[in-house]
Order: sequence, then structure tokens, then C-alpha cells
Amino acid sequence: MNSLKEINAPINTETIDRIHLEKQSGKNIYETICILEKISIKIHDKIKEDLDNKLEEFNIMNKNNLEEIFENKEQIELSKFYEKLPKSTSISIQYLLNGKIKI
Repeated sequence: MNSLKEINAPINTETIDRIHLEKQSGKNIYETICILEKISIKIHDKIKEDLDNKLEEFNIMNKNNLEEIFENKEQIELSKFYEKLPKSTSISIQYLLNGKIKI
């Protein structure tokens, strides 16, 4: 997976031409959706793992100081960044459309 900052998938729901997806994948729409679902799950798991690892760093640093946990601006910015990311399904579809994955 590329860097999360480089993802250019839409944040909002967009309609995509079924025929275009089929041409990109070389499969029928049902097979394409099943494969994209599996890719989406892997992307979601990777994003979650990255976020958990970064949040764990904050937990280790702030174990003794509970006040800092609630006021840590870096942690707030990190959370905002991950909240603004597109859904993993949008990312997997965009990867297919951009030719970054082959089905």
C-alpha cells in the first residue's frame, strides 16, 4: 500500500460505471466486487494496524501522566488525519481504476 498521504480516492460516495470496472478488471462485476472486497479488507487492516501502532506510542509516553492523554495535540491531529481518510472500499476501487492493482 502506498503512503496514506498519497491516496487520492474520493471521500464521498461516487457512482462508477459498471462496464468501466469490468474492463479494468477483466472480470464480470460480481467477481470484481468480491475481489475488491478482499483488497478493501486488507487495506482496512493495514490502516488500522498503522493507527494502532501510532496510538500505542502515545500510550507508552503518557502512562504516568493522565492529564496529557486528554490534551495531547499530536494525538488529536493524528486522529483527525485518520478520520479524514477515504473508506477502504473507495481506496481499493481507486487503485483498480488507476491501474495500481491487477485482478
